[in-house]
Amino acid sequence: MSMIDPHSLSGRHLLSRRASLGNMMYGLSSIAMAGLLQQHGLLAEDPLEEKTPIHPVIDPSNPNAQRDPHFPSPAKKVLMIFCSGACSHLDTFDYKPELIKRDGQPMPGGDDLVTFQGKQGNLTRSPWKFTPRGESGKMISTLVDHIGEHADEMAFIHSLTSKTNTHGPGENFMSTGFTLDGFPSIGAWMTYALGSEVDDLPAFVAISDPRGTPQSSVNNWGPGFLPAAFQGTDFNASKPIENLVPPSTISRKQDQATRNFLRRLNERHLRRFPGDAQLAARISSYELAARMQLSVPEVSDLTSEPDHILKMYGADDTQNTLKASFGRNCILARRLLEKGVRFVQLFNGSYQTGGEGTSNWDGHKQLYNQYSVHGPILDQPVAGLLSDLKQRGMLEDTLVVWTTEFGRMPTFQAGASGRDHNPAGFTAWMMGAGVKAPFQYGATDEFGHKAVENVSTVYDFHATILHLLGLDHERLSFYHNGIQRRLTDVHGSVIREILA
Repeated sequence: MSMIDPHSLSGRHLLSRRASLGNMMYGLSSIAMAGLLQQHGLLAEDPLEEKTPIHPVIDPSNPNAQRDPHFPSPAKKVLMIFCSGACSHLDTFDYKPELIKRDGQPMPGGDDLVTFQGKQGNLTRSPWKFTPRGESGKMISTLVDHIGEHADEMAFIHSLTSKTNTHGPGENFMSTGFTLDGFPSIGAWMTYALGSEVDDLPAFVAISDPRGTPQSSVNNWGPGFLPAAFQGTDFNASKPIENLVPPSTISRKQDQATRNFLRRLNERHLRRFPGDAQLAARISSYELAARMQLSVPEVSDLTSEPDHILKMYGADDTQNTLKASFGRNCILARRLLEKGVRFVQLFNGSYQTGGEGTSNWDGHKQLYNQYSVHGPILDQPVAGLLSDLKQRGMLEDTLVVWTTEFGRMPTFQAGASGRDHNPAGFTAWMMGAGVKAPFQYGATDEFGHKAVENVSTVYDFHATILHLLGLDHERLSFYHNGIQRRLTDVHGSVIREILA
C-alpha cells in the first residue's frame, strides 16, 4: 500500500477530505451523545448561555385566564405566612446548645458585630425551652408549641441571609426580591405567570394582621411594573373589601341593569377601537368586581364554620381577642385556597403602633414580654390551619411557606432585654406540595449568628418557590425600561435538596 505524501496537492486534498469526514462523524456523534445526555437529564447547562426569556401571553380582556407552567409541577397554589417585624429564629426553630452553655458570656468577635440599634451585650439563651418534636426529634421552642406538632411535615431552611437589616427594605426584599419600592411582589409574579383557577375571586389575596398592615404595606402585594391586574387584593376576616356592596337605595335589579348598560357601552367602544388594551382590562376588572359582590361575602362568612373548626384555630378564644381575630384570618386563608385562589399572603404582625414591639416581632427591648404576647397569637391559629389543610387533602397541591424579613442576634442589646436585627442568618420553612419532609437544610454557626452551611439567599428561596410551581425563575421575565426583569434579578439557584 502506497504512502500518502502530505506535501503533494492530491495528498493534502485527501487528508483534508478524511479530516472533514472525521470531524463530521465526530460532530454527529457528539450531537447524538448530547441528545441522549439531555434526554436523561445529565447534560450540564452552560452557565454563560443566556436563557430565552418567557413572557406569558396576557389577554387584556381576561388577564387572569389560566396559563400553563413551564414544566409539570406539584404545587398549584401558595400560602405564604409572613411574620412581620423579624421573628427571632433563636427563640423559635433554630436550637443552639452552645448558646445555652455560654449564656451570659461575651460573644467571640462580638466587638465587630454590625448592629442596627447600638452596642451588643452578652450571649443570651432563649427564655423558652426547646424540646424534640415528632419522630424526627426536631428541636423546637415551646413558644411555638402547637406549630411544633407538624415538625415531621416541614422542611427547614436554617441558612437564609438578607441584604438589609432594616424592616421596610427587608419586607420588600422578602416579598419582591428588591429592597426598593416599586417592584412586583412574588404573588404578582405568580399570577402573571399562571393566571387564576377561579373567575369570581382575585387570583392573589393579601390578608393583613388584625392590628393593621405591615410596614411596607402595599409593596408586599403590589404589581410593580407588571399590569395592575396582578396586584394582590387586601382584606381580612374583620375588614371586608370596601365598597363591594351597592348602597341600600339601589336594588339588585337596578344594579344589574346599570352594569349591563355599561358593559354594552364599553363593548361598543371596544369594537370601534379593538387595540385599546386599557379599556379591555378595565372592562375585565369591572366584571370581576361584579362577580366578587357575590363570591367575597360568601367566602368571608365564617358563620358556617363548625365549632370544632373554630376551636382548632383558636378563633373562639374570648380571652385573647387578637388570637381569635388572627385565627379567623387563618380560616379565611383556607377558604380562599379551597375556592381556588392562587396565592394567599397571610401576615402576622403589623406596622409598629403603640410602641416598639407591641404590634409585631421587633423585640429589641423586652423580648420575653413582647414574644409572650405574639407567640400565642401566631401559634395555635397557624397550627390549626396546617392541620385543616392536611385533613382536607389540600397539601397535595398547596405549598405552605413560613418566613420573616430577617433574623435576630444571639446577644441581647447592651442595657436591654431584647435582640437586635440580624440579616446574616435566619430560618424559614416549607411544607406541602413537592417538599421533602422531615428535612433540614443549612445551618448557622454555634451561636446562631451567621449562616455557615449551605448559605442561601432570598433569591434562592424565591427560585425554589417558583420551581415548585413549575416556573423557571431564570426565564420568567417582563420587559421593563430596557431590561428583562425577573423576581430573582440576575441571581438565585433552586435549593434542589429540599425537593421531594
